[in-house]
Amino acid sequence: MAARVVTLAFNGVEAVRVEVEVQFTRGEQAFILVGLGDKAVAESRERVRAAFTGLGLSLPGKRIIANLAPADLPKVGSHYDLPIALAVMAGMGIIPPDALDGWAAFGELSLDGRIAPVAGALPAAVAAGGMGLGLICPEACGPEAAWAGETRVLAAPSLIALVNHFRGSQMLSPPEPGPMLDADRVPDLRDVKGQENAKRALEIAAAGGHNLAFIGPPGSGKSMMAQRLPGLLPPLTPGELLETSMVHSIAGLIAKGQLSRARPFRSPHHSASMAALTGGGLKAKPGEVSLAHNGVLFLDELPEFGTQALEALRQPLETGEVVVARANAHIRYPARFQLVAALNPCKCGHGGPGKGACGRAPRCQSDYQGRISGPLMDRIDLVVEVPPVTAADLSLPPPSEGTAEAAARVATARALQAERAARAGHADVPLNSRAEGDLLETIADPDPPARALLARAAEAGGLSARGWTRTLRLARTIADLEGSPSVRRAHIAEALVYRRVSPGLGLGVMAPSSG
Repeated sequence: MAARVVTLAFNGVEAVRVEVEVQFTRGEQAFILVGLGDKAVAESRERVRAAFTGLGLSLPGKRIIANLAPADLPKVGSHYDLPIALAVMAGMGIIPPDALDGWAAFGELSLDGRIAPVAGALPAAVAAGGMGLGLICPEACGPEAAWAGETRVLAAPSLIALVNHFRGSQMLSPPEPGPMLDADRVPDLRDVKGQENAKRALEIAAAGGHNLAFIGPPGSGKSMMAQRLPGLLPPLTPGELLETSMVHSIAGLIAKGQLSRARPFRSPHHSASMAALTGGGLKAKPGEVSLAHNGVLFLDELPEFGTQALEALRQPLETGEVVVARANAHIRYPARFQLVAALNPCKCGHGGPGKGACGRAPRCQSDYQGRISGPLMDRIDLVVEVPPVTAADLSLPPPSEGTAEAAARVATARALQAERAARAGHADVPLNSRAEGDLLETIADPDPPARALLARAAEAGGLSARGWTRTLRLARTIADLEGSPSVRRAHIAEALVYRRVSPGLGLGVMAPSSG
């Protein structure tokens, strides 16, 4: 009769049930492991054997067969060590056969029998709870797994501690959740002198969750303003916190069970590959777009990123998820992020007229910005030109308004959006940047002059179908910041300026200053 222990296999942030079956049969002494495991799983035999030796135990002189079922599901990682060892112990009678009923096990073994931490404790605990099981995990993973709520968690430092617990000689206490960290102090907008139009665009982007690109020469403050965006954003909601933390858990980024309400801010170097941005690699780990889920992905020096890497952003920007395709599996990760990009106008950095202007303009400018495809730029809601900072700007005193004042306006606008979406029966679409179809028409509802201006822009060839939708979303956010119940012509006009639609439409408006 086979001894059975439940464990888990990861498919993205989801965990599926796997049963470890161990059977002792007559025949030549051997330890055989089957079930489509990778190299780390195959090496579990030696770690289990060494851990038993470290406890003063020896494997029985029989043929041991360990099967990871279902056999056609790929098994990846070292967390199968613990369930295999527990199943062998149950088969040997070291642990009572029914003691492991109602538990899923998860952890890597050291050679001396200690249980080493592994990534993915939070999604493992959530999945185990969904199956009506408790989770046996490494002691170091206990504070993280304890965030799963009602799931029973048994966090053990070693195999011998588990044996003593199940025999009733030394019971283990349930772990406490790790600390909840507040957001780190972020730089203040008061540090930015001048650039009122760019700061206005940053506030609009924060209020509606819109994608944003800054274009300007070196030293104009593009990166400086992007780094101040997290200070304008509200903390993660409980649902968003769970989603984001599960992705970070899979990536092994949660230390000592510490969670944070701060929205992620990821800023990869422009040498990052497509797999680094969108996910992949040998074990199909989440990429930067998923690590920025419910937060901000900042791409500095946008044209310097590889073309293939940039084009791979187009799907997650639309769907809010990324699919890592493999021959034997398709792995989905959430990737609903806010894209903020910064770029110079041309290769030399200056471009256009003025001091230090590029001698090859406008060709240098068009060639450099041409590295970014039209479809990708069409997914960016606000494109803002950031002029050089003048000596007069630098001599000014700090602005009267900073991050706190702008964040208060952003919070008010976001509350309006969430309340309006809930009234329309779409509480799952709390931001204007996610509204589409009938919901968008309902919440935007531009007045006749506004709709006429938008139609003129589309007829003039300045807007694609996607551009029409994104302009409506943007105008709705501008109206929310103003407290306007309807979208008016001025809101559409300002949105079209940010969309870089031709001024030949006679808009007669520039992006206003935020003061």
